[in-house]
Amino acid sequence: MTAYSRPLRIHQPRRVEYGTGTAAEIGAWAKAEGFGHILVLTQKSMAGRVSALDLPGTVTVFDGINPEPDTDNLALAIEAARSAAPDLVVGFGGGSVMDIAKLVTVLRGAQSLSDIIGPNKVTGRQNALALVPTTAGTGSEAGIRALVTDVTSGMKVAVESPFLLADIVAMDPELTMTLPPSVTAATGIDAMAHCVEAYTNRKSHPLIDAYALMGIELVARYLPRAVSDGADAEARAGLLLAAYYGGICLGPVNTAAGHALAYPLGTRLKLPHGLANAIIFPHVLAFNAPVVPEKTQRIADLLGLKGDLHGAASAWCEGLGVTMRLSDHGASQDQLPLWAAEAHAIRRLMDNNPRDMTVAEVEAIYRAAY
Repeated sequence: MTAYSRPLRIHQPRRVEYGTGTAAEIGAWAKAEGFGHILVLTQKSMAGRVSALDLPGTVTVFDGINPEPDTDNLALAIEAARSAAPDLVVGFGGGSVMDIAKLVTVLRGAQSLSDIIGPNKVTGRQNALALVPTTAGTGSEAGIRALVTDVTSGMKVAVESPFLLADIVAMDPELTMTLPPSVTAATGIDAMAHCVEAYTNRKSHPLIDAYALMGIELVARYLPRAVSDGADAEARAGLLLAAYYGGICLGPVNTAAGHALAYPLGTRLKLPHGLANAIIFPHVLAFNAPVVPEKTQRIADLLGLKGDLHGAASAWCEGLGVTMRLSDHGASQDQLPLWAAEAHAIRRLMDNNPRDMTVAEVEAIYRAAY
């Protein structure tokens, strides 16, 4: 069986609105569908911009979603949903907000989170779902996965189901204009990492490769511009599209070692997800290069990387203003062995990596990033 004939399944949202001003299409759609009770899940920083959605009916806003939400935070969101009894839930924010919104829609009923961890264990959804990204990074709006940190284990757990797919998505670049340069850079590199890790993946597929390459090219072209000028509407729109393409990559292929190594930096060190991925990106790119040389060279060409791959990739991230050393973010060397063991144990991602990685090699990457 050739790569092109290998079966592949892609899930995408039922309706996608893209471009300036499209946030208001959520309200127009909700009105046409007859939704009268709407719950918006967001963060305090975005609560004042909910009016951009132009929502009808009774609107309840829960603005208590944390940047790196855990199961306690999820429980509060579910409680808010049970109190509001919405027929539509809107996730209005970055990837964490959208992931919590997805989970809330399927956990208002009899199932608990422990029942649905893993693929295809969700039995139904209690309401419609709209997703409106306000960052250009995770691409959560595009797919059927949601992640949250388990407070008991301190590790992220993943749920995958077609029931987590949005009924409508609005990607409005106006909502991303106020992101500071640091967040713009980190989330943009996260979007690129999704594409890179899918493209170099053991489960890579020509159809997904096409999305991945388009996403990498868009980040290469537009991320420096958006970091330099947050009001660059074309750059903001381009990055939203790159994030969406990265989200498509996550469905049938998913990420690999890069994200596995980034997760402990979020759950243990409390780094934002995009920043964690940015720090790890050059190390895993260089580690994998010997086994996927042609694809790595294609990535390097798109990003304009010359000479030593690791050094050039690190300099590219640093040029966007990312502080790349773990020691500058409060890490200590005695934490690294635990993180290495945890990252290595995330087999749903590590098994996708094109090159096998031992615990010692994971720890060596952390030490190099330290």
